[in-house]
Amino acid sequence: MSATTDRYENAVARYFEAWNARQPEALAKAVAAAWAVDGGYTDPLADVRGHEGIAAVVSAAHAQFPGFAFRLTGRVDGHHDTARFSWELVHEADGSAPVAGSDVVTLDADGRITSVLGFLDRVPAGA
Repeated sequence: MSATTDRYENAVARYFEAWNARQPEALAKAVAAAWAVDGGYTDPLADVRGHEGIAAVVSAAHAQFPGFAFRLTGRVDGHHDTARFSWELVHEADGSAPVAGSDVVTLDADGRITSVLGFLDRVPAGA
């Protein structure tokens, strides 16, 4: 594995640590580790900038889907300062995964996320 590949995989690992943090203090710390101070997150349901806005989006997802965790599906692919990957939202008790998506992230020189462009590939009916 190359240093460049490690850079993308490490950034995505920090991204999932943030998305899977449930306690406010842990979430704030994980978001700060994953995103640049002025980093952003955009998907069909949200468009926010900054750590507080990102933490609010993550908290809202946990409120809507209690007992679920985000996990990587497949491999992280990247070049230059951009990486893409797919994920699913998995119920920790029964393993169901009603939501899945793909994200594209842009990284700064330190490997922190400056932007996320997210796509929802599978959503539950009525969501």
